[in-house]
Amino acid sequence: MRPLLTAFAIFVFSGFVVAEEIRPGVMRTPDSQFENLKGFDFSPNYLEIGELRIHYVDEGPKDGKPIFLLHGQPTWGYLFRHMIPPLVEAGYRVIVPDMVGFGRSDKPTRKEDYSYPKHIEIMSTLVKRLDLQQAVFFGQDWGGLVGLRVVAETPDRFSHIIVSNTGLVAAKGIGAWIGYPIVKLSVWWEGAMTYEEMRARANFRSWIAYAYYDENLAVDKIMRDLGKISDRKIIKGYEAPFPSSRYKAGAQIFPYLIPSQLKENAEAWEDVYEKWDKPFLVAFTDEDPVSSGTDFAEQFATRVPGASQVVIRGVGHFVQEEVGPQLSALIDDFVAGREVSGFSK
Repeated sequence: MRPLLTAFAIFVFSGFVVAEEIRPGVMRTPDSQFENLKGFDFSPNYLEIGELRIHYVDEGPKDGKPIFLLHGQPTWGYLFRHMIPPLVEAGYRVIVPDMVGFGRSDKPTRKEDYSYPKHIEIMSTLVKRLDLQQAVFFGQDWGGLVGLRVVAETPDRFSHIIVSNTGLVAAKGIGAWIGYPIVKLSVWWEGAMTYEEMRARANFRSWIAYAYYDENLAVDKIMRDLGKISDRKIIKGYEAPFPSSRYKAGAQIFPYLIPSQLKENAEAWEDVYEKWDKPFLVAFTDEDPVSSGTDFAEQFATRVPGASQVVIRGVGHFVQEEVGPQLSALIDDFVAGREVSGFSK
């Protein structure tokens, strides 16, 4: 047995899943959940960061230029399965971590054990422990919100940034102080709801409330609708990290944390991104229901000096899922200094 760790088995009739509680309040998804996933046969790698085991994919030549790909919610490294092989073929070292609470990384069972700064700290530690230098960062969804703060913590380690369907939500002054309490109050006011009710209300407060209150967060429905996925085997890949609701606290709390760092994000904008002097590409899609109606793309394009902007047409929120190989080619062209342009699905 692992030192100071205990394990117990939970018999789950759908697949006879063995669940591990490695210590009180921390789950570790059994390896059996990740066997024979469609399109994902990359070797696992692990780092112990604090008291948590963090998983990452590390493919390609060790002396290749690193590309750091960071997922959002409720996804994990599986989201990048179409991108890893072409980037490796192009000569890059591809690093794809699972944030705490996701994928093959450990999963505390209490929402209170997750925070925006903790995600930043763990991912920053991973970057430093792997000693990534002159790395390329790509972030989408929450991968952008966390990853951009990681880059801001260690800007000398990164040479290029690409963002898609994400943002860096910020505020100063009184807005920074009252923004998060107002969001928390509005989530309480929205209350618990079904996935179908959330879809009908069609506002971001409802999405936060649904995720926060529903212990059985419908990963399958989210990926079917936002990822435009019909293949049940692929849906199974996204569900793999979560054998039961005990594993989902990190995925539940993620949207609720978005406005918790408004002041700190504003400082990242002013101290790092408004002074950024390295290549920066904004590659949003035109059919993303999450970022549509926001000015996130325009913020990056106008506030980051010298930023380039392209549009990926006919694609929804999870651009990696829909056009992963084409996105990899776009990233390679951008990093290599070749001309880049948008494309259609």
